[in-house]
Amino acid sequence: MGKNSTKGIWKVISASSMGTMIEWYDFYIFGSLAVVISTKFFPSDNPTAAFLSTLATFAAGFVVRPFGALFFGRLGDIIGRKYTFMATLLLMGGSTFLIGCIPSYESIGFFAPLLILILRLLQGLALGGEYGGAATYVAEHAPVGQKGYWTSWIQTTATIGLFISLMVILATKNVLSSEDFDSWGWRIPFWVSIVMVGISYLIRKNMDESPVFAKAKKEGKTSTNPLKESFGNRYNLKFVLLALFGATMGQGVVWYTGQFYAMSFMKTVMNVDSSQVDELLGIALLLGTPFFIVFGWLSDKVGRKYIMMFGMLLAILSYRSIYTEMYNTADVSYKTEIVEKRSQNIERTKNNDVITTISKTYTDGTTYIEKKTDFNTKKKSQVNVSININSEDEWSLIFWVFIQVLFVTMVYGPIAAFLVEMFPAKIRYTSMSLPYHVGNGIFGGLLPAISTYFVTHAKANGKPEFYLDGLWYPIIIASVCFVIGMIYIDNKNKTNHL
Repeated sequence: MGKNSTKGIWKVISASSMGTMIEWYDFYIFGSLAVVISTKFFPSDNPTAAFLSTLATFAAGFVVRPFGALFFGRLGDIIGRKYTFMATLLLMGGSTFLIGCIPSYESIGFFAPLLILILRLLQGLALGGEYGGAATYVAEHAPVGQKGYWTSWIQTTATIGLFISLMVILATKNVLSSEDFDSWGWRIPFWVSIVMVGISYLIRKNMDESPVFAKAKKEGKTSTNPLKESFGNRYNLKFVLLALFGATMGQGVVWYTGQFYAMSFMKTVMNVDSSQVDELLGIALLLGTPFFIVFGWLSDKVGRKYIMMFGMLLAILSYRSIYTEMYNTADVSYKTEIVEKRSQNIERTKNNDVITTISKTYTDGTTYIEKKTDFNTKKKSQVNVSININSEDEWSLIFWVFIQVLFVTMVYGPIAAFLVEMFPAKIRYTSMSLPYHVGNGIFGGLLPAISTYFVTHAKANGKPEFYLDGLWYPIIIASVCFVIGMIYIDNKNKTNHL
């Protein structure tokens, strides 16, 4: 492919993007179903502890992503981009399918969370090798001066993967009764993955190797020890560290705040009905996704740095206000109850547990259901609240999530081109994968668990604005990254490595 030719580029984009999107779907289906999974694979004595354990297991998949980046990055720089990310696709797909097959905690006890953890770790390893390969593959096919635009299509795949995971869950819920979904239907989204993986594998199998890598291999210019050349070389290591602390660290926390923490916050802190959250989040993601392309294209014109830094700055300055507005939207203390519509139902289970259900209706159409279970044992009482908001409030939440997705597109749209341009072709897969997956996998991936813990701790201590405590983590990390990025990153797009 010539330097300014776009011949065949859409075939490269579609093949790379579809596989990467499916891997993100596989990886995020676990997070999308975290509330349900917490009741299946962990002890049910303490719902909060079970949910935090689920988030910790979810985070474990992120923590090992840098190891996957090192392992598969090295393979990608030695044997090629194509075969490496075909292997990651199969590893991810197999792990996801098996998660849907594991018996519950009630059936096999401790082995349930152990098996889930092992499969999450395998998923993390696979994703650690996928992104760098796909981004590098597309960038090495893209014409000079258009890397931001073409690689931004890869950037959409994470959000589209999350969007599809939510849509598959909603479709499954609509087909099955709530009892069937809770009993076994939640496994279907995991099983669906194996079909998509099979199709994507066949498509990728017919792809050619990256022309840049093929040329380097033909000329004998590939690396024999990518790890040593990437991290043992002080000059290159400096750029690896700059990419991490000046870009991907902040990008990672903005990404996971705007999408995953927003979802977790609405479901567990605001207590909005789970299906309603999935719907409004899906709409916000659908509206925001095209802006990945917009900001990727714009970064070719004005440079990557200022777009990414501006996105971080907007997030830092506005998160607390946004989440205050979100929380107040579903806060029933601000609403007027229709007292005559209140109802209470008390029932006793076979185990002599007493379940008290209180239903309330408010003048704006909001409904509130509280279920309190008093166990016939020494177990602590369990209270579950579900709030179904009216359409006006729903659109309000869509707007606030959409604004956060815009921040995500600003920091994430240009990042692939930025990372690819920092490193020479022979060690590019390895060098760019590590800072990306440390920034996203560790700093970003740990965010839902850390932030939820902060909120839970603040609420237990009676703090009035407890719901805002979870934001300190992304605000501090993004602030540090913003300062380093503004001082040390060059805004000029580099083309000498391509």
